[in-house]
Amino acid sequence: MNPNGRFELGRIVATPGALATFGHDGCFSLLARHRSCDWGDLDGHDRRANERALRDSARLFSAYDTQAGRVWIITEADRSSTCVLLPSEY
Repeated sequence: MNPNGRFELGRIVATPGALATFGHDGCFSLLARHRSCDWGDLDGHDRRANERALRDSARLFSAYDTQAGRVWIITEADRSSTCVLLPSEY
């Protein structure tokens, strides 16, 4: 983890549904929240799992409920890539 509390995103990808729903700017705004450890609309269990994942280099997961719908962001454990996707595209 970086000293500022953020982590590497790796290669950034977005699914067709996420791009169609949120556009490039919307996806980048959500990625900024994810990278700053704002996990969005997760319960306490999932938030704690992300905090452990920062220490243990495990997968990171964020979920955001927006006016356009729910979106997920997943950063792989090795921080090689991050994907923005709709739950239906998982």
